[in-house]
Amino acid sequence: MLAFYRLFSYSHCKLSPGCDNREIWFHHERHYFFFAFFSGSSCQPGEISLAHNGVLFLDELPEFSRSALETLRQPLEDRQITISRAKYTVTLPCSFMLVASMNPCPCGYYNHPTHECKCMPGQIQRYMNKISGPLLDRIDIQVEVTPVPVEELSQLPSGESSAMIRQRVEEARKIQTERFKDCPGIHCNAQMTRRLLEQYARLDEESANVLSTAMRRYNLSARAYDRILKVARTIADLDHSADIRRAHISEAVGYRQLDREDWGE
Repeated sequence: MLAFYRLFSYSHCKLSPGCDNREIWFHHERHYFFFAFFSGSSCQPGEISLAHNGVLFLDELPEFSRSALETLRQPLEDRQITISRAKYTVTLPCSFMLVASMNPCPCGYYNHPTHECKCMPGQIQRYMNKISGPLLDRIDIQVEVTPVPVEELSQLPSGESSAMIRQRVEEARKIQTERFKDCPGIHCNAQMTRRLLEQYARLDEESANVLSTAMRRYNLSARAYDRILKVARTIADLDHSADIRRAHISEAVGYRQLDREDWGE
């Protein structure tokens, strides 16, 4: 919380009354998100630092320039950004949750069950190529949302209420707080290092076989392997399970849809 207010004190942004570090920073493709502002010899926090300990939402992800998206890779990995200039070097925190949305193609109807896509194959490929494999590797959950027919909307079963989901999330976060109480700077599963993964995300033989099969079938990277383990550990926490089971691994693998070689086929 203190880091959040310090960042805003360096910027020209004004906080609304009662605002805290749970802000959501929204950007449409027509807006370029800056990593730092420079004015003369001074440096001010940019958008990803202002989203520190919060959510950065990027709408229409492929419409951002590829160079801008590629600059996100290291901050997502290190949770901080270093800006170097001739006279000084500044390191700013940027531990944010990246949430993004996109259409499957320029017209929006690729893989649609009822509408015909009017894009040429080359257009779709160029559109998707704006999001590189290394950037997708750093996005833990990638889900394709298909449209629901109008006649089925009223037939959908009622799920958990927001209050129930919030309670489960808070309980899972308490589990993680207790787990990492002796690990400085680590507060949740997403921040686990390789050493912590080996300690807290061990798999039994059945779960390991499921993950190994998925890695080979979808040609996933080593970074995706670690990300799947972190998501599976979180799913197990939500399930109040001390161990990661086969179902948890299968669900975590199912959330990585866009970086598969067979996506869209």
